[in-house]
Amino acid sequence: MKIAVAGGTGVAGRPTVEALRALGHEPVVLARSAGIDLVSGKGLAEGLAGTDAVIDTTNVSTMSARAAMRFFEATTRNLTRAAERAGVGHIVALSIIGIDRVPYSYYKGKLRQEEVLRDSPVPVSILRAAQFHEYPVQFLAQSKGRFLVVPKMRTQPVAVREVGATLARIATGSPVAMSELAGPREEVLADMIRQVVRARADQRRVIEVRLPGAAGKAMAAGGTLPHEPGPRGTQTFAAWLREQQASETL
Repeated sequence: MKIAVAGGTGVAGRPTVEALRALGHEPVVLARSAGIDLVSGKGLAEGLAGTDAVIDTTNVSTMSARAAMRFFEATTRNLTRAAERAGVGHIVALSIIGIDRVPYSYYKGKLRQEEVLRDSPVPVSILRAAQFHEYPVQFLAQSKGRFLVVPKMRTQPVAVREVGATLARIATGSPVAMSELAGPREEVLADMIRQVVRARADQRRVIEVRLPGAAGKAMAAGGTLPHEPGPRGTQTFAAWLREQQASETL
């Protein structure tokens, strides 16, 4: 099968492309680096020509609910319309577990994405995934100063490699309206970050705080834990951390 991956150069997109190749399929990367802009729709028709399915792993870096909603509204509408015109038979979208329970700004954008997908003329599968094992590394890269203030949050993290493999498997099968992918074990975000800090011999101190308001309460209470049936990853965060240390990629 020829399968397009929107956001195929991103954190979740790259392992999805690799998983498709490993299964013997032909991935097509839809990204600005390939001359395709999902926000404007430029290049989408050419990118989707002859494809059987498309996997949407697009992302945007913003703390603004309004900006996130605008981004996902535009990209999802452009993608679904272009997919219909190209005769694509299946759209698979990567979402996040708990976006309907945790009123966090970015999650409002993902909810808007799912709303647009419900009106898609092309059959859709939505995979809600838990936070990635890779998230603490991303958090540290964006944090400055001696003290790391981390929101109190229960999560059941999953390796992004397993997310990519699951997206590839769904794309090559029949549509599944909604499923949730989480890892094998519940973790506390602050503890995950502390483990990465220790592994790096980082001197910064992790301080866990509950975010104010309904979003912070929901995160602390387990709002991002899986509530629905679906696939489960097998690699624990501890095993992932050992793997990163062994390969010196932490």
